[in-house]
Amino acid sequence: MRQRAVRDQQRLDSGAVTNPKDLASLQSEITSLAKRQGDLEDVVLEVMERRESAQERAAELTERVGSVGQRVTEAEGRRDLALEAIDHEARVAGKERDVVAGALPDDLLKLYEKIRGQQGGVGAAKLFQRRCEGCRLELNITELNDVRSAAADTVVRCENCRRILVRTPESGL
Repeated sequence: MRQRAVRDQQRLDSGAVTNPKDLASLQSEITSLAKRQGDLEDVVLEVMERRESAQERAAELTERVGSVGQRVTEAEGRRDLALEAIDHEARVAGKERDVVAGALPDDLLKLYEKIRGQQGGVGAAKLFQRRCEGCRLELNITELNDVRSAAADTVVRCENCRRILVRTPESGL
């Protein structure tokens, strides 16, 4: 478009066009080309501004992604450490459980394992202030009297959840 405008301007300046109608048409075309060129330059400037803005936004987002990635890496590190600690605690608890389980009668251990399988992993619950800690329900007076009258080595079970009740001084008997 610039080349065309320059060529038309040279034709006009050279005096090669003598017809007044052709001169007016040529001047009109040069004016029109100048206007179109100005409009296109405005569009190019707007596009360049939008591109610059988009590049700034992309840089900002890239920085934020890096920051989030770093936080994810840190969180994964904390998670891995916590998992190691949990695994260690599970191994220690497993060893302690094996020692305790070895001291229990086989029939009691079998009952415990059966209840544990039925109750989502908890086969025994503490009796605390007349409440079963397994189902969180308070024992009624009849159940409490049965537990009170049972011998210390008798296995008592919660009537609600069927877990083995572990009696302690805090049982409220």
